[in-house]
Amino acid sequence: MKRRFLLLAAAAALQLAGNAMAQATIVMASTTSTEQSGLFGHLLPEFTKASGIGVKVVAVGTGQAIDMAKRGDADVLFVHDTAAEEKYVAEGYAPRRYPVMYNDFVLVGPKADPAGTKGNDIVAALKKVAAANASFVSRGDKSGTDAAEKRYWTQAGLTERGTGYKECGCGMGPALNIAASSNAYVLADRGTWLSFKNRADLAVLVEGDKRLFNQYGVMLVNPAKHPHVKADLGQAFIDWLVSAEGQQVIAGYKINGQQLFFPNAKM
Repeated sequence: MKRRFLLLAAAAALQLAGNAMAQATIVMASTTSTEQSGLFGHLLPEFTKASGIGVKVVAVGTGQAIDMAKRGDADVLFVHDTAAEEKYVAEGYAPRRYPVMYNDFVLVGPKADPAGTKGNDIVAALKKVAAANASFVSRGDKSGTDAAEKRYWTQAGLTERGTGYKECGCGMGPALNIAASSNAYVLADRGTWLSFKNRADLAVLVEGDKRLFNQYGVMLVNPAKHPHVKADLGQAFIDWLVSAEGQQVIAGYKINGQQLFFPNAKM
C-alpha cells in the first residue's frame, strides 16, 4: 500500500512539474518573414533549451501583429517597421524598443525583366514597372514589407501604379508564389526569398539601394496596460535575443551558406 502511495505521489509530482513547464510559455506576435524564412525554427529551440521557456508564434503582417499586441493578445512583439514600432512605444504600449537584427528588401521579378528594372535604384525601378503596366504583386496586408513598398511608391511620386498592379492581402510566401505563377514583380525581404523554393522564372533584379534596409525590433507588451502579460518570461526572451548568445544564434542561420539576418542589438 505504501509503495503504491509513493508511486502515485511520484507520478503526481511529475505531472505537476510537467504542468509548470507547460505554463512557462509566452506568446509572440511577429511577422510572416521571420516565420517563413525559417529563422524561428532555428532560433526558438535554442532559446527554449537555454531557458526552459517555450514560445508560441503568431505570424501575421506587422500591422496585424501590432494590433494584436495593443489588445494584449501577446506577451512580446517582434516586427520590422521602425516608424510604427516607435509610435507603438510612444503611445505607451511597450516600455522600450530593442533593435535586434536587419536584412534588406529586394525587388524580385521575371529574369527577362520586361520593364527594364535591373539595378540598385528601387524608386526608378517602380517608375518603370508602372510605365510598362507590368504585373506587380503587392502584399496589401499592412505588413512591414507592405509599408516599405508603399513608401517606395510614394517616393516615386506615383499614385497610379500601372494596370498590372494587384494586391493579394497575403503573406510573403503566398505573394512570392503568386509572382512565380504569373511572372510578376514583387518586393520581398531577402530572408524569405533565400528560403523560397518555388522560384520558377523569378530572380533578384534590384538590390543594394540603401532605402531597402530592413530593421527588426522586439518589444515587451506593457504589463501596465495588460496585467496578464507574462512580463518576466517575455523580458527573459528579449534579454536572451539581444545577448551575445542570441545574436550569435541569429548570425548562424544560413541557407546554402548565405546568412539571412545580421544581428545589430544595441544595449
